[in-house]
Amino acid sequence: MAASVDLERGKNRNNGNGNFSSYYIETSDKQWTSWLIPMFVVANIAVFIVVMYVNDCPKKNSGFSGACVAKFLGRFSFQPLKENPLFGPSSATLEKMGALEWNKVVHGHQGWRLITCMWLHAGVIHLLANMLSLVFIGIRLEQQFGFVRVGIIYLLSGFGGSILSSLFIQQNISVGASGALFGLLGAMLSELLTNWTIYSNKIAALLTLVVIIAINLAVGILPHVDNFAHIGGFLAGFLLGFVLLLRPQFGWVDRRHLPADAPVKSKHKPYQYIFWVVAMILLIVGFTLGLVMLFRGENGNDHCSWCHYLSCVPTSKWKCNN
Repeated sequence: MAASVDLERGKNRNNGNGNFSSYYIETSDKQWTSWLIPMFVVANIAVFIVVMYVNDCPKKNSGFSGACVAKFLGRFSFQPLKENPLFGPSSATLEKMGALEWNKVVHGHQGWRLITCMWLHAGVIHLLANMLSLVFIGIRLEQQFGFVRVGIIYLLSGFGGSILSSLFIQQNISVGASGALFGLLGAMLSELLTNWTIYSNKIAALLTLVVIIAINLAVGILPHVDNFAHIGGFLAGFLLGFVLLLRPQFGWVDRRHLPADAPVKSKHKPYQYIFWVVAMILLIVGFTLGLVMLFRGENGNDHCSWCHYLSCVPTSKWKCNN
């Protein structure tokens, strides 16, 4: 599960009593009202309820894997824990409702699954973990940058995670908003880097964010966790952050308070433009190459013999071949 990091922009400022504070949260930028992220949360919960209604465990469960869990919920009761320990529907129901499945995407011409899988969850535990992360990360970003940019990052990151997942995981289904969530984390990291000069406590913020990302990616090496969706979403969000989350420099923000004859700084630093161009090129190339490889039916493992370890590392406690 992902966590959020508050990043403060620093500039010496009089605090009203003659002293100057070197750290503060910038308030001159427009603060947006967050409504898109809460809507995403509601949509994910609503979809899960619909999936459980369709699942109807009491009617469709054969009983071979045990009895339905929480039978008092009626048709909303969960599959036996032996089948789904996350308190959710069957894999057959998830596949029916739009889970990511390589064969159906490539040979069944159901490319829409690259999008629908982002709104499905394997169970209550899976849903709660992702939605809590989305609230902590997404609302903060939407307040700072608005619903358009954060919405684009969320959706394209989820799409990028689905593409990478399909290229490397071709024998199982995949569901969840984790790719989109990792995209928001990646965007936070690139936003810090591209707006480096306007932040205080830069190193501490960078180290904290890197540790959080590393821990979340490390969890992905456990079995039955689609770390390729995490990695694909993170990379897409990281590049999108350079493109969409640029901040103007202080010299440009405060230009209205300068004398008329004072030199005005440029809106952005040269390195920000370089990051923007490189990230845009990599995004276009990455999405194009990924989609071409996917719909040609290629297996990413054929081009990278060790990449499967990025999603699951076998140990004496578990195997990764199923």
